Amino acid sequence: MSNLDLAFAALADPTRRRIVARLTRGELRVTDLAQPFAMSLNAVSKHVKVLEGAGLVGRRREGREHYLRLRAAPLREVARWTAQYERFWTRRLDALGAFLDGQKENGDEGSQ
Repeated sequence: MSNLDLAFAALADPTRRRIVARLTRGELRVTDLAQPFAMSLNAVSKHVKVLEGAGLVGRRREGREHYLRLRAAPLREVARWTAQYERFWTRRLDALGAFLDGQKENGDEGSQ
């Protein structure tokens, strides 16, 4: 699987997207990260492992504590990939807008 595929697969789950969102505010201990989720620490850890496998989350250990941080590189790759489709749809919607404006102008002339 490519890095992009791994990132999309990891981000497909809403719990993992919420974990990523929480980590945008800074590094957190695993136990603090798990606190707001209505699931066991073990279940949250499984989600974290998927995010780590995709390169979206980094971990450091300090004694018995594990600290997690967001790694932005895979998100930049996702953003680059989706940007090409944003440009495509922007061009298409601009063309549709121009067409509709032309239709409106032609319709207005016919009613006078």
